[in-house]
Amino acid sequence: MYKENIKEIESLITNYFDGIFQGDVIKLKSCFYKNANIYGDINGIEYLKNVTEYLEGVKNRQSPKDLNEIFRMEIIGIDIMGKIAMAKLHVPMLGYNYYDYLALSKIGNEWKIVNKIFTHIE
Repeated sequence: MYKENIKEIESLITNYFDGIFQGDVIKLKSCFYKNANIYGDINGIEYLKNVTEYLEGVKNRQSPKDLNEIFRMEIIGIDIMGKIAMAKLHVPMLGYNYYDYLALSKIGNEWKIVNKIFTHIE
């Protein structure tokens, strides 16, 4: 069961990375639970949005792919306990050095991001 969950979560995170990198809001939306929240700080400025507001921002910006950036996103670690999991990710893009922590839950038969917190480290 553990290996199956790891593969499903890694697949979800691959879609998450692709959605961010390519600006594919449909793919990105499929990764999130419908009422997920995103909280973080960018250069000390607080960032709080629901998933709809977050996707709107992704839709209205140039994607890293469009800016000819090199894909360097990676999974640092995944911790699973039953039907919940935490994933730590390194997401360098758009001139930022982001670290994301994703709270995931297996809802029905599918893993979804239920919460995202992130920061930018120089």
